[in-house]
Amino acid sequence: MERRMTLGRATSRRAIAVSLLAAIVLAASASHAAVLTTEALLDTLQHTAFNYFWNEANPSNGMVKDRSTSTSPCSVAAMGFGLSAICIGIDHGWVTRDTGRDRVLTTLQTLWTQPQGPDLNGKIGYKGLYYHFLDMNTATRTWNSELSTIDTALLFGGVLDAKQYFSSQDASDTQVRALADSIYYRADWEFMRNVAPTNTTSGILMGWKPGTQFNGFGPWIGYNEAMILYILALGSPTHPVPAGTWGTWTGGYSFLTSYNLSFVHFAPLFGHQYSHCWIDYRFIWDSYMQSHGITYFENSRRATLANRQHAIRNQFGWVGYGANLWGLTASDGPGGYNARGAPPAQNDDGTITPTAAASSIAFAANEVIPTLQNMFDSYGAHLWGPYGFKDAFNLTVNWWDTDYLGIDQGPIVIMIENYLNGRTWRRFTANEDIQRGLQRAGFTPATGAGVPAASGVRPFVLLQSSPNPFRGVASIPFHLAEPGRVSLALYDVSGRRVKTLVDGVRASGDYQTSLNAQELSAGVYFYRMEFNGQRAWGKCVLLR
Repeated sequence: MERRMTLGRATSRRAIAVSLLAAIVLAASASHAAVLTTEALLDTLQHTAFNYFWNEANPSNGMVKDRSTSTSPCSVAAMGFGLSAICIGIDHGWVTRDTGRDRVLTTLQTLWTQPQGPDLNGKIGYKGLYYHFLDMNTATRTWNSELSTIDTALLFGGVLDAKQYFSSQDASDTQVRALADSIYYRADWEFMRNVAPTNTTSGILMGWKPGTQFNGFGPWIGYNEAMILYILALGSPTHPVPAGTWGTWTGGYSFLTSYNLSFVHFAPLFGHQYSHCWIDYRFIWDSYMQSHGITYFENSRRATLANRQHAIRNQFGWVGYGANLWGLTASDGPGGYNARGAPPAQNDDGTITPTAAASSIAFAANEVIPTLQNMFDSYGAHLWGPYGFKDAFNLTVNWWDTDYLGIDQGPIVIMIENYLNGRTWRRFTANEDIQRGLQRAGFTPATGAGVPAASGVRPFVLLQSSPNPFRGVASIPFHLAEPGRVSLALYDVSGRRVKTLVDGVRASGDYQTSLNAQELSAGVYFYRMEFNGQRAWGKCVLLR
């Protein structure tokens, strides 16, 4: 796995060579000593989480396991996170664009062509929505699961993100976009309100089952993870719900103060993260949040800090809780899966869930990064595995999970990406149907208190060259969050500069720099980028 590393000043060829050697040693290290730079740790977390979605999937139909056990069914929400993870993986060079797009197309074709209907068995969904759990091989309903509105919404998050990502006029890209629209436009959101059309305020129901239908399913009323559900349903050009349903949703909010932080409360952190994986709420607000002077992004930031403060206060005396070990959300635990959170304390039994902190990095990086480093450095021997941090652990009872969960891995990949460059936010929020949904919910540009500075996104990110290894020509992508002077050069293993690729002022935006190495010898090379006083490195391998 390639890891980006920010290195100190190097004023001579010897210093550069020493730094490069250190980078090679770091990349090869399998220990959990405190050696990973922040950039390397975040890259490793993203890459290993991406590997979950690539490996724990059925490549013949795109189904993604709910959890990393041999008998696990597919979770359609995990599929949605996985589609976005593939887009991110392509950008980082973990999978080629063609290979990643093939997997995306397979997934979308399954979602579109598998039969739908009200029957008990043999269907992938009904009314354009999807069952919560599907058989990994047949891609049809299993586990007596419900037709789930929220899990369908999380699936559609990935579906529409893929549409936005594959934006060229290439025939396969065009097919991705056509399938994504067909899947989203088929969903009958009004059916899931189960009311007469004249009723313009009743909310979207949580589920439906063959036979018992809506019995036992209440409406989604905020605040929780379902904000993206309402935006998708409001923005649908085919089966939209009335605009009045947004007021029903916000009517369930509880704006309270905990640890001197005032925000809309929901105890488990996943409720403050899922919708934010795709929609950028930093600079917009609806009438409810405007009345309180903060955005939903700021709300999630405060919820994150309050969750951390709960661990610092540690009212129950759990082992390990503190400023650099916190994170309560829905996850596995010693007694099974449960929704844990704070404030207020909910089912807190001393279980820490790494995704709770990791997926909050875009909200509170200064608090999250030391926590991730502490988890890796102090507990990696028990906590780390093939897909990164395992789902949860509890130091009080010395319990360590063995599983990974797709709905916990997904936000790690996406929210680190949003922290690094905001790319998922930008492309998804630009979707015209999402814009329509936000407008119908009453969102407007936010001004004044509670609006984060643009500096909340890192000023630049250097991504992995692609393809890698390569023969002759490769592409090196990078993103600038602000304008500035860019220097990008290629070095051999002795630290000798062999090519200058970029040297000049660039505007903010996404860039692809061509690396033509036809005249160079086969071997390992390093590319270094300098931007506004900061540096980052990448590694590539030239074959002949």
